[in-house]
Amino acid sequence: MDDWGKIERALQALAASGSAEVREDGEWLGELPALRYEMRAHGQDSLVHLWSAERNVTRRLLRVREHTEDRIVLEVQRFGRARPGRLEFRRTRRPRSAVRASREEFRAHFRRILRERFPDAEVDSLTAAPDLEHSFSGAYLRGRMREGARAWAVMAAAPDATSAAADGMLGIGILWLDWTRGQTGKQPIQGLRLFFPEGASRSARERVAALSSGARTELFEFREPDGPMRRMDPADAGNLESWLVPRGAAESAVQAACEAAARFSTLAGAMAEPSCAIRLRAASQASEVVFSFRGLDFARSSRDGIRFGLSDAREKLTASTEPALDALIRKLDLYRSPSTSDTKHPLYRAAPERWIEAQVLDDPERLDAHLDPRHIYPRVPALTPGDSGVPDLLGMTRQGRLVVVELKASEDLQMPLQTMDYWLRVRRHQRDGDFERNGYFPGIKLDPRPPLVWLAAPALRFHPATEILLKYLSPEIEVTRIGLNENWRRGLKIVFRQ
Repeated sequence: MDDWGKIERALQALAASGSAEVREDGEWLGELPALRYEMRAHGQDSLVHLWSAERNVTRRLLRVREHTEDRIVLEVQRFGRARPGRLEFRRTRRPRSAVRASREEFRAHFRRILRERFPDAEVDSLTAAPDLEHSFSGAYLRGRMREGARAWAVMAAAPDATSAAADGMLGIGILWLDWTRGQTGKQPIQGLRLFFPEGASRSARERVAALSSGARTELFEFREPDGPMRRMDPADAGNLESWLVPRGAAESAVQAACEAAARFSTLAGAMAEPSCAIRLRAASQASEVVFSFRGLDFARSSRDGIRFGLSDAREKLTASTEPALDALIRKLDLYRSPSTSDTKHPLYRAAPERWIEAQVLDDPERLDAHLDPRHIYPRVPALTPGDSGVPDLLGMTRQGRLVVVELKASEDLQMPLQTMDYWLRVRRHQRDGDFERNGYFPGIKLDPRPPLVWLAAPALRFHPATEILLKYLSPEIEVTRIGLNENWRRGLKIVFRQ
């Protein structure tokens, strides 16, 4: 038997260093001295006991596999298991960041959750290490689990994950599924299992409806610290929430805003110019009308009058404040112009997708000659009451086929699945006859086939993961990528259409 007294003294030295951690079979258990320990005899056996507020572990010591100044590896046996394991105590060169510590703790806890929920499964390769080459974020745990002849790609979001991280996990999970299938030998990967904190799976449950059978996905929610885990049914996602304001109400609101604007020479004059860059649109509830200058919102009209400004603290338009609005419009005309010399000015760079949207609305056929310029609507239906979502356009081809257009000015991995949020709602309104009933596409018999999807972005700004995500969408969703010129502010041109 090895000299346990020497090992104890070595452990004391590691704990005193203030930067040491403990792992079991590669799984992080805690840091010394926060994770306390003792070694003691128990009959013929020698035991090591580790405990903290989060865990209590006792193992039978078999032998010392490695003993250096910075690292001690013990071969141990867990009670009830025949196969030996490894306890590793090692010095770390620098204190772990709070983020890393939180991820390590969640990884250890999540592995235990899986063991309880899937007692016959074997979980391996569970990691939160970021892999930027393959777009795997460190915000999620990822790994594989095997249940007999079946295997699954696994991904989980920590309990403190942001709502954006939870909403984005399906997209990253599909990439992990695809990568795992490419690395697997004889055992095929059945699909993807995603694990969410309680109440965070709503977005994924909705989007799963847009996936193909090749992206078989099971969704689970768990409650911290020791609550139950339950499988979530995508069919229980509830109604796909969206707002469809009657077209007549939206046009009436815009007309009332035009009449209010006509009482002020600054707005009336700017809107009367032949090259007017100001466009009006009804917000999602038609209770407000938004004034935008090449896509950038600068004023809103409501029953209380017109308020202007580029921040939430807007100023009411009156005779005394009209000079300030005049100065704002002149500033927008100077800096938010395709020909400005100051291309780094914040007004030039602001809201790029909205600027692209304004160009498409001004000349829809420039995006595609098949697009009917008479019927194209921004954010109809609306996904958020605040009218603040990603720019989405709904139009139709000259043959009456609905078209969902999503616009991006920069790389966005989530673009295909974000588009599905809009597509699924458009498809529901189409099936229910809501567009005709609310006055959209007047006089047109709409093609009953599912809406087309056009993803438009500067040609070099499509995220490399886009192609992977698109191949996992349902076959009924026909997607076309439209590559725009990089200097699109000077006029839209089509570089490719795929």
